[in-house]
Amino acid sequence: MTDERRWPHSKDPQTDVVLNAKGLRALAHPVRMQLLGLLRKEGPSTATRLAERLGLNSGATSYHLRQLAAAGFVEEDEERGNARERWWRSVHKLTVWTGEDMAAEEPAAVTDYLRSVLAAHTLTAQRVVNAFETMPREWRKSVDLSDLVLRLTPEEAQELSEEMTALIGRYRRVDLGGPIPEGAEQVSVVYHVLPEPQTVTEDAE
Repeated sequence: MTDERRWPHSKDPQTDVVLNAKGLRALAHPVRMQLLGLLRKEGPSTATRLAERLGLNSGATSYHLRQLAAAGFVEEDEERGNARERWWRSVHKLTVWTGEDMAAEEPAAVTDYLRSVLAAHTLTAQRVVNAFETMPREWRKSVDLSDLVLRLTPEEAQELSEEMTALIGRYRRVDLGGPIPEGAEQVSVVYHVLPEPQTVTEDAE
């Protein structure tokens, strides 16, 4: 939900945040990942409203928002807030994570971070499936849950990921500043390139 890859066609690369060790640990919690995703997709909100969206209590939500603020991901929206209610907004549009260095330096934190990403992706898919019966027919036809098994080299797997990123980036009309067609709605695109552990281990022996 955090949109954790840099999109090469973004017109505002200065609004991306590159994960460091502190940020990685802050996002290595599924609730924080979901909160950040909601603020980025739906705009500023309060701890109470976010708690209702996630089925949590506002105290827990406030705690996680403060942790995200300490790591630089969110900040108070002082234009909206008042003495009774604090509003929060995302500081960045995208989170960029390359993984090469920190995977060796912070393996446990990286694993927890990836688990949070996967949990967020799973929740997104579950919401779509739960709403499937009531979707308009034209949107039901666009839902696609597919998986394929390929035999690739590490270089080919990386190339595949980069090509998919570039392809999807062409449709990011908000970042591109282009016109949005009539009838366009928010669509979540989730894809995974996953080397299968057993196969990779066998090849390395």
